[in-house]
Amino acid sequence: MIVAADKLGAELARALAPVYLVTGDDPLLTIEAADRIRAAARQAGFEDRTVFTVERGFDWQELAAASANMSLFAERRLLELRMSSAKPGTVGAKALSAYAGDPPQDNLLLILAPRIDKKALQSSWVRALDKAGVVVQVWPLDRSQLPRWIAGRMAEEGLRPAPGAADLIADRVEGNLLAADQEIRKLALLLGQGNVREEDVARAVTDSARFDVFALVDAVDAGDLARSQRILAGLRGEGVEPVLVLWALAREIRALAGVAWKLGQGDVEGNAMRNAGIWPRRQPLARRILARQPLPALHGLLRHAARVDRVIKGSLPGRPWQALTDLVSAMAGSGRQRRGRAA
Repeated sequence: MIVAADKLGAELARALAPVYLVTGDDPLLTIEAADRIRAAARQAGFEDRTVFTVERGFDWQELAAASANMSLFAERRLLELRMSSAKPGTVGAKALSAYAGDPPQDNLLLILAPRIDKKALQSSWVRALDKAGVVVQVWPLDRSQLPRWIAGRMAEEGLRPAPGAADLIADRVEGNLLAADQEIRKLALLLGQGNVREEDVARAVTDSARFDVFALVDAVDAGDLARSQRILAGLRGEGVEPVLVLWALAREIRALAGVAWKLGQGDVEGNAMRNAGIWPRRQPLARRILARQPLPALHGLLRHAARVDRVIKGSLPGRPWQALTDLVSAMAGSGRQRRGRAA
């Protein structure tokens, strides 16, 4: 059974499965999902816990041996497998499939893994775990969902955010849920329970933004120029190489140009986007930039990106980060391209 992380509590309340695979790339939500499973296991009498860290060279016989041996300290035991990769390899896949084929009644297996993509979810070992127990998928929150999530967390701490307070925290942490949780706890310690104004947040919350190139692409597609420039400044401050930023932007422009051309040829929008590698979760953003940037404008953006590439490589005069700033402004704008050299 595959369940989303926010449905896990209800699933645990119904019954405890012999196997859980928790997969995702958000640290806080993954930790909390694992904690819920551990708590349910303790309540069910799985008092002993053995942890395995799966890295290169891990001996998968250890899992088989642990599952075969009775615990010295308790009749029921939680086996926790922490995988550093979403791919266990051939030997690991066989070991996990074998375990899932006949899980011991006195053990509960909890597997923590990085995000497993859609193709890998169809692999034999994941299907075996899914058949034997529960696969918990942890999805990161979209930027639009973050203020509501923060407001909910604040309410749990007895804080009542005034209009704009949760949004300000969201702006400061930029999707880093661990940082958001820490800031909410800090606010509770500083202010106690009660109302929280924007001014309170501004004074107390540090700028813990987790900037990345994909967040920049999303902001540009949304046409949010202020946020795009802020993320770009954050990437620069974190020491990200300009060439990586340009790669992400140019990749998006090429994909969008391909979609625009296909649509002009009469292709169905969904097919055009899938063929360009723009999956359903990002398609609303893609539609927004395509509405602003028709195919000729996208061709202009490709030429602009090529000039930025030459600036970065030193074959054209100019400052790389200023050139990237100009490109981001053009992408997030209305589609009118200025002639001239990126500087």
